[in-house]
Amino acid sequence: MNRARRYHLAGLAGLLALATGWGPPAHRADASPECARDAMLVFDGSASMGEIGHDPSRPTRIEEARAAMRRAMPRITPYRRVGLLVYGPGGADACSGIDLRFAPAPDAAGALIGAIGALAPGGLTPLAASVRAAARTLEYRERPGIVVLVTDGNETCGGRPCALGGALAASARDLTVHVVGFRVVQDPFSWNSPEADSYDGQTVAKCLADRTGGLYVSTDTVDELAQALRVTLGCALIGRAQDVSGRSG
Repeated sequence: MNRARRYHLAGLAGLLALATGWGPPAHRADASPECARDAMLVFDGSASMGEIGHDPSRPTRIEEARAAMRRAMPRITPYRRVGLLVYGPGGADACSGIDLRFAPAPDAAGALIGAIGALAPGGLTPLAASVRAAARTLEYRERPGIVVLVTDGNETCGGRPCALGGALAASARDLTVHVVGFRVVQDPFSWNSPEADSYDGQTVAKCLADRTGGLYVSTDTVDELAQALRVTLGCALIGRAQDVSGRSG
């Protein structure tokens, strides 16, 4: 079984440089073949993203997530096709709001930023069903792909992320699920998360990364979330250093 690598953002600056190759701006770089893998961003639009936290002077999670998207996406989408699925609001009931906004597309920063900017949080957290829908959009049995799940908490709609992670690992051609926990709210009651009692972790969503060899990244600020998006959605760059005159070095 693959085990996820878990990172807190204190150590992600070095990881970012290694994982994405994003160095100083005076370097000429082209996307590596790894960037050919399409990605789906599965974004938490549940009601808790709009709630005021313990510090009423701090922006809500959705406000901070919008700022992180504005920082991160313009540096990601020139090199990787990214799609968006939002879960939480808009369903016939609290658990059916799973909305595929668009499949992976080139240069999708504007569409991603616009969609999250207009999002009105609501509903609960159907993690497993949302990741399954994103994997199907990527045609995971036939094509390699990446899913990046952003969540502020646990499954609350009766899904089984651990079982899903194992099933995806067994049947996918080459699918990696990364999980970004953003200001995660721990639910001590786990009232509708069947696997939570048996999973020892901050959020049962981490199980998806554990089973597919992805990353679990715990974030608490705009800077940390933006950096986590760059690490998980970004891709390695190749090229030769150039001086400011454009001469190869």
